[in-house]
Amino acid sequence: MALCAALLWLPAAVAWGQDASTPSGPSVLDEIKARGELRVGLEAGYMPFEMRDKRGGIIGFDVDLAKLMARKLGVRLTLVNTQWDGIIPALLTGKFDVLMSGMTITEDRAKQVDFADPYIIIGQSVIMQPKLAATVHGVDDLNKPEYIVATKLGTTGDTAAAQYMPRAQIMKFETEAEALLQVRSGRAHAFVYDLPYNAVYMARNPGTLAHLSKPFTREELGWAIRKNDPRWRAWLNDFLAGAHRDKAYDALYGKWFERTAWLKLVN
Repeated sequence: MALCAALLWLPAAVAWGQDASTPSGPSVLDEIKARGELRVGLEAGYMPFEMRDKRGGIIGFDVDLAKLMARKLGVRLTLVNTQWDGIIPALLTGKFDVLMSGMTITEDRAKQVDFADPYIIIGQSVIMQPKLAATVHGVDDLNKPEYIVATKLGTTGDTAAAQYMPRAQIMKFETEAEALLQVRSGRAHAFVYDLPYNAVYMARNPGTLAHLSKPFTREELGWAIRKNDPRWRAWLNDFLAGAHRDKAYDALYGKWFERTAWLKLVN
């Protein structure tokens, strides 16, 4: 059974890994090839996109895409684990070449970085205390002063909670785990966050909480790069198009979103 049946992915239409007909000025693409290393920024805590396995390594959907990307470039891959609240500044200061961490494309973020074409579409969903299942059927039902809603600081879950539940009491935390703990312990009524993470949590913890699994937002996720680098952006778009065309993307999507064998690898 699919963990995230409501997820979508976007078709692309150009050749895999070919240099596009864009301006030939200096590019991160040249730096990557010269150093023989692709540096990818992420925060290892967003299942199933990137997370720690039992041995302390980082695995996930984005990680496998990054590995495939590095192979196409003919370079080694280095993952740069970075706290979410500093991940865009780290990209802008050159700590890594591309941000691949399940980031939603927003207007505010697009003022700071450029995004490659969206590679998946998700939405926000709600995990809540089981006792609420009989009376809470959507976000409108949670939009009341008596409800406490937890989410992760600086994410689109944070933004969605404020937008759709302005009358509720919003609690913001540094990590998803901290926010979910509030619901499990009874200190919050609900948790608002991305559908993939919530679906994985419910698959790992069946019967513990209730899940309103129909997403109430639509969000395009994209890989972020520093601005004014059309060659690097074009290469990433070509790479994504080719991964769709030769079904490499489909294989990875099936591994991480439609099957659960990987759950035994994580804590």
